[in-house]
Amino acid sequence: MLNQTQRLLLLQIARSSIAAVLDGRPPQLDESAIDETLRKPSGAFVTLKTKTEDLRGCIGSIHPIAPLFQAVSMSAVSAAFRDPRFHPLQKHEFELIVMEISVMGPIVPCATDDIVVGRDGLIITHGRNAGLLLPQVAIEYSWTREEFLQHTCIKAGLPPDTWQKSACRIEKFEAEVFGE
Repeated sequence: MLNQTQRLLLLQIARSSIAAVLDGRPPQLDESAIDETLRKPSGAFVTLKTKTEDLRGCIGSIHPIAPLFQAVSMSAVSAAFRDPRFHPLQKHEFELIVMEISVMGPIVPCATDDIVVGRDGLIITHGRNAGLLLPQVAIEYSWTREEFLQHTCIKAGLPPDTWQKSACRIEKFEAEVFGE
């Protein structure tokens, strides 16, 4: 669990990383304030929304491939400039976005009855297709467990009922979610 100081620092890292790219320079992270917790490898997602709550970008890594502070920086830049669903963020939009960070917990296989809406995020894999939805998505749309499973299938490019097939792998994870 991150404390408030760590959360604020990660939000500052996300925002300053995007600002640097908008100014035409690579993100430069001052590592002097980074404690051991933020140096531990962790998966992280950064979600960008407009002030009217419209999604503006969301990208991250599910596996701990980099220290948390670096994962947040890379995810923020990717969410702002590389999310294929949106055009790259422009300077005039920067002050209009609100950031949310999701720090990934362990990913574990699960049965559908084990899924708790609002606590768990989902990953559904079938063949070469895989889709992920963060825990807060089901709450934002007031989905039931079944609707959450269906929409995770759709995110994977699969028919909504694929989660019921025996060849489908369902995994869950918790995430620590905080934002501006």
